[in-house]
Amino acid sequence: AGKRMSQQIDALLALSRLSRTDRRAEAIKLSELAASVVRELRHQYPSTRAEIEIQPGLMLVGDAGMIRSVLENLLGNALKFSSGQPVPRVRLSLEKTTQGEAFCVADNGAGFDMAQVERLFGVFQRLHSEREFPGTGIGLASVKRIIRRHGGKVWAESEPGKGAKFYFTIPYDPDD
Repeated sequence: AGKRMSQQIDALLALSRLSRTDRRAEAIKLSELAASVVRELRHQYPSTRAEIEIQPGLMLVGDAGMIRSVLENLLGNALKFSSGQPVPRVRLSLEKTTQGEAFCVADNGAGFDMAQVERLFGVFQRLHSEREFPGTGIGLASVKRIIRRHGGKVWAESEPGKGAKFYFTIPYDPDD
C-alpha cells in the first residue's frame, strides 16, 4: 500500500508539472519516436509477445518530451490491456475520423463500455480493477492534459472485449 501511494504521489506531481512546464515546438518523427518507446516497453516487459505495427512516416509538431509521454501512456496501456489475448495486437496509425485526421493507437484488448468513457481521462478514474490491470489511474489524465496543451483533442472508442482505439489530434501551427 505504501509503494502504491508513493507511485500515485509521484504521478500526481508529474501531472501537475505538465501545466507549468514550457512547451517547445519542434518537428517530431512520430513513427521513430513510437518505435523507440516500443523498444523501451519490450525491454521493460521482455515476455511481451505482442504484434506491434507503427505506420511509417508519421510526423507532427509539438514538444518531443511531452509527446513521448503520450506515446508511453497510450502504447503502454494498449500492451497492458491486450496482454490477456492469445496474440496481443497494437497499432499506431493516422486515420480519417468524423473529426478529421487523427493519430490512433488501437489494440485488441479488454476494451470498455462507452457509457464510462467520460471517466476514462479523469485522475484516479479506473474502469478495471488494480488486480486485473495495475496502474496509478493518472496516465490518461496526463495524456489529455498534454494534448490540450498542444491545442488538440483526445478521445476513445471501444466495446468490452473488443479492444479500444485512442485518438488524438495536434493542430499544425506554422507560426509555432
